[in-house]
Amino acid sequence: MSGEQTRMAQVLSLDGKPASEVPLPNVFGTRLRLDVIRKASLAEQSHRFQPQGRNHMAGKRTTAESFGVGRGISRVPRIGGHGPLSGTAAFAPGTMGGRSAFPPVTGKKLVKEINRKERRLALKSAIAATGSDEIVRKRGHKFDSERRLPLIVSDEVEKLSKSSEAKSFLTSVGVWDDIVRVRKSKRIKAGHRVHAVGPLLVVGDDKTAGKALRNFEGFHVVKADDLSVEMLAPGTHPGRLTIYSESAVKKIAEKNK
Repeated sequence: MSGEQTRMAQVLSLDGKPASEVPLPNVFGTRLRLDVIRKASLAEQSHRFQPQGRNHMAGKRTTAESFGVGRGISRVPRIGGHGPLSGTAAFAPGTMGGRSAFPPVTGKKLVKEINRKERRLALKSAIAATGSDEIVRKRGHKFDSERRLPLIVSDEVEKLSKSSEAKSFLTSVGVWDDIVRVRKSKRIKAGHRVHAVGPLLVVGDDKTAGKALRNFEGFHVVKADDLSVEMLAPGTHPGRLTIYSESAVKKIAEKNK
């Protein structure tokens, strides 16, 4: 028989001990394509952009007209009459309360398109990046050096229902240091509280795991069917610290044959 030998990956129990092994999907061997990942991530973000526009009469509600030439002053539109604002420049761009020179229009195309094959390649490449220790550490994540990526745990993780159980699980698998890193990164930016991005848990079926882990800043839980490039590569930077449930790995293998 010919062909490459299937690589086996270790499956951890909730207490962090080896429980079994599963075949690692071939998608984890995809070559890293930073350019395609960035393109796909920006395309996903563009669907959340809100169209902006301006009232077509904004800055034009005035009687200002140019006085013409021969007065030794510029020919911008000015308010006439004998009132306190007489001679004040208005209407033109650059004048106080004047119209905008090139205002945004609602007809502008904001959504960026991407080919289907490129989007699939970006997702495969982003998944593969989560299995590289070097790429994940380069992104700033902290985890136990004894753990081998990708981190795969038993399906019992999907049944976690309490934050205390979730904390014990995260400590056992060696990613609690990353939760602490996110907590220390909290700061105020432009009047809003922001923090770094933490680990990601990919599950086959979100039974109660989302409820148990929602109190940890920067931590997200997503179903394997809803996995996206932006989830795996926030800010277009691949290598997010990702934990997969055993059933999630099987679903990823089926979708990326």
